[in-house]
Amino acid sequence: MEFDYYFGNQYYNYCDLMGVQSTEYKIMAPAQSQSRQPGFEYMMVPRPVFDDPNYIGSGKLSGKVAIITGGDSGLGRACAIAFVKEGAKVVLPYYDEHIDANETKNYIESLGGECLLLSGDISDPCFSKNIVDATLECFGKIDILVNNAGVQYQQDSLDQVSNEQFDWTMKVNVYGMFYLTREVLPYLKSGSSIINLTSVTTFYGDPQLIDYVTTKGAIVGFTRALARNLALKNIRVNAIAPGFFWTPLQPACWVSEKVPSLGADAAMARGAMPYELAPTFVFLASDDSSYMTGQVIHNNGGQVMG
Repeated sequence: MEFDYYFGNQYYNYCDLMGVQSTEYKIMAPAQSQSRQPGFEYMMVPRPVFDDPNYIGSGKLSGKVAIITGGDSGLGRACAIAFVKEGAKVVLPYYDEHIDANETKNYIESLGGECLLLSGDISDPCFSKNIVDATLECFGKIDILVNNAGVQYQQDSLDQVSNEQFDWTMKVNVYGMFYLTREVLPYLKSGSSIINLTSVTTFYGDPQLIDYVTTKGAIVGFTRALARNLALKNIRVNAIAPGFFWTPLQPACWVSEKVPSLGADAAMARGAMPYELAPTFVFLASDDSSYMTGQVIHNNGGQVMG
């Protein structure tokens, strides 16, 4: 069986990309890699699709202010676009991917939205304080926090995970989430929402992402404990466990030869573009999920079920 796959204005044929006769799954991209974390969206081929033109907002987040870490690209960018379409103003802390960040800001402004970019290291608690201070100065309040920023590195065995890599992965993925949530919390009111990004890898244990999986498991625990802690204040805390989405994290993590096969083990036999996760962010941020807290939503094409 042979598939053509279409995104943007380009067709990708598995035979053309991989030099083989057939495949049972749809690939999203040819082999490619980037040499650093975080990756750059503007360098990806094909470019990720972050906005569904058929998605029409209905004011579900009208007047809300949302902080979305890693909002310059990938899932964070898709989240920001959907939030803006629903009437929110967005603050996008990011590391140093300035080209991606400015692309996102320009796109948001083309939609008539408002966006504040903040560059810094999320593992530094001082940056978290700066994020909160800048948000309050610019927009006067905080209603939604999306802890999306993260890094992951492919290593074949535990002994290949250096102390430095383990420390950095923990600090970005867990410490950063902890620091920023703690800084934001005093300004959240009844009806506010916190959304944390865990991963499908936590639920099947990817053998090449041991330190990453460890951090994403910690995020599940943090989500559940904080949800109980804040429930009577009517501040909801939930998590999303994405499967394979075509974001800069992928070429920045995996060896290039693995990229075309990513998503193949999902029941749907494909990966997904970031826009396909955007409505899940909106659901958890809005009153549509007013009776949901401490939950993990699995959006993974059937890679993990139950």
